Amino acid sequence: MAYFERTGEQTFRATEHVGGAWDTATQHIASALGLIAHCVELDRDRRRDDGLVIGRLSYDILGVVPIEEVEISVEVLRPGRTIELVQATLAHGGRAVVVLRAWLMQPGETDAVAGTPLPAIAPPEELEPWDPTTVWRGGFIATAEVRRGPYVAGRASYWVRTEHELVADEVVSPVARLAGLFDVANGMAVRADPREVAFPNIDLTAHLFREPRGEWLGFDTAVSFGPTGLGLTSSVLHDHDGPFGTVAQVLTVRP
Repeated sequence: MAYFERTGEQTFRATEHVGGAWDTATQHIASALGLIAHCVELDRDRRRDDGLVIGRLSYDILGVVPIEEVEISVEVLRPGRTIELVQATLAHGGRAVVVLRAWLMQPGETDAVAGTPLPAIAPPEELEPWDPTTVWRGGFIATAEVRRGPYVAGRASYWVRTEHELVADEVVSPVARLAGLFDVANGMAVRADPREVAFPNIDLTAHLFREPRGEWLGFDTAVSFGPTGLGLTSSVLHDHDGPFGTVAQVLTVRP
């Protein structure tokens, strides 16, 4: 089972497992974000062999996309020996749907100073299973296994994993695989019932200070709504070793 199947050098067909939460006829954007990160890494590995790692993934979501074939193109905006800026665009029918700008950075030996003050969350084995389909529709949400801690409106810590491949029969890095789950943050600690208030995100930016490991992706999430139709979902990302980065999503709030 996979979210996408490759149909060409730059083209991929979405499967039924990417069905959206707001509109089941369109894609949940989460898997597409992971797919774009995967294509950035494939492009990097075709061009160079010095092991640059992803430090930031900044996605602008320009619209919705049906559950059909998409095309991804990658270009280097700022080449460099140790740092480069890459842009990738996911398009459908010639229309850009998501644009990613990713900073790739040369890794180094910083074990002696490594650390973070960000607190760890309880591991998944200590949290109760939670069924996200009680809140959300769609094929993608149905593929997510979730364990969630105590929840109040707009605040929760939780873990997510999936048995589905990002791309059928392709090796995908831990970063790209987990990037395909980053976007769930906006739906796991909802501040308002999505049947009464719409709050889709129009972007997603992830900053990573180390590469993640393992199958579970943890979140410590806070959701805020402002008084003029704007909102923000902010999360600290975790694996079994603790925090490894952050994700932020700006929301358009529509009662």
